[in-house]
Amino acid sequence: MPVIIVGGGIGGLSLALALARRGLRSVVLEQAPALGEAGAGLQLGPNAVRILEGWGLGEALREQSIAPLRAEVRDAATGRLLIVNRLGPEAESRWGAGYRVLRRTALQSMLWSAAAASGRVEVRLGGAVASARSESGRAIAALVDGGSVEGEALFGCDGLRSIVRDTIHSPTPPRYTGQTAWRGLARMAAEAEPLVQVWTGPRRHFVRYPVGGGLVNMVAVVEADEAGIESWTAEGQGAELATAFADGPEPVRATIAATASPWRSALYDRPPLPRWSRGRISLLGDAAHPMLPFLAQGAAMAIEDAEVAARLLSQGGDPAAALLTYDAARRPRTAKVQAWSRRNARLFHLPAPLSAGLFGAASTLDRLRGAAPEARFDWLYGWRA
Repeated sequence: MPVIIVGGGIGGLSLALALARRGLRSVVLEQAPALGEAGAGLQLGPNAVRILEGWGLGEALREQSIAPLRAEVRDAATGRLLIVNRLGPEAESRWGAGYRVLRRTALQSMLWSAAAASGRVEVRLGGAVASARSESGRAIAALVDGGSVEGEALFGCDGLRSIVRDTIHSPTPPRYTGQTAWRGLARMAAEAEPLVQVWTGPRRHFVRYPVGGGLVNMVAVVEADEAGIESWTAEGQGAELATAFADGPEPVRATIAATASPWRSALYDRPPLPRWSRGRISLLGDAAHPMLPFLAQGAAMAIEDAEVAARLLSQGGDPAAALLTYDAARRPRTAKVQAWSRRNARLFHLPAPLSAGLFGAASTLDRLRGAAPEARFDWLYGWRA
C-alpha cells in the first residue's frame, strides 16, 4: 500500500519526492482542483538547499533561484545598518550548501516535476479529506465525496487548520499573533548586488529580496489589534499598505509602489504540540508546527520533516514505530525554530534605540568570542538529517 499524503503544497510534495527517491509509493490527496502555492517568494537556507540537492534538484534550483550575497538588517528611520550576515560563497563554505531565494511556484513546480517523473507518486486533485483514522495494519483517509483511500501510513500536510491534526488532538483554533502581513511581487530594475534586506521599526518591519525575472519579493508586517482575514489568496489594499509605510525609506516605498496586487493575511500560529503521531498517522510542516515568517524557515522545516520521515519509513519494519521515531526526532528542533521566529517578531518591532542596542550587543558578543556573525546560525543552517 502507498503512503497517504493529505495536502499537495510544498510539504506534501516534498514528502512524496523524498519517499519516491527511496522507492516508496505515495498518493497525494489535494482538495484544490489544481496545484498552486499561495504567496509570492520564499527563502531557503542551506539546511533545506542541501536536502533538495540530495533529491536531485540542484541544477533546477540553481537555474530558477538567486543566491543573495548578504542579509542586511537596517533601522527603517535612519537607514543605519544594524547587522549583516554573509551569504553567497561564505554560506557554501561554512554550511556546505548555498542560500537561495525564489518564487514559491518555482519550488512547487520543481518538486512536482521530479515526483511525477519518478512514477511512484499519484496526485488526486479535488480529493478533499473529511477525516483520517489508524487501524490495525493500515491508515485510512475518508474523503468528503464518500470514498476512502488506504495506505501504510498517513501524513497530514494540510496546513495551519489541519483536518488530520484534529484526529490526533482535540480541535482548537489557532491563535492570532497581533500581526498582519502583506506579500507580493514588485517589478523592478535589477540592483548591483542581490541582497536580502530587512528594515525594522516600531510595530512594523519590511523585507525584500530579488527572485529573478525582474521581480522583487516583498513581505510587510504590521501590528494590528483586529485579526482580519486569514488567507494568502485575499488581495489587500495597496493604498493601505503604502500608508502604513509612508514614512519608510525610499527602497521600501519604491517596492510597495511597484507591487501591483499584494496579498494580505492575518498571522496565526500554534504552540508546540506534545506529539505529532498516533498509530499510523502523523503530521508534517505547518500542520505540525506552523512557522511565523520571521526566521524564513517555514518551507525549510517541511523539507527537513520530509527527509527524516522518508528515511525512517524506508528502513522497513513497523510504520507506527517509524512515525514515533520521526515524531521524537523532529519536535525539539521545530519547537526551537518556532521560538526563534517569535523572538525575531518581537525584535524586529522594537523602537530604534532599543533594537540598535540589542543588535549591537549581539555583534559585540560575536567579537568577544572571536566568532563571525554567521556562527549564531550554525545550529540552524548546519543541520543534517
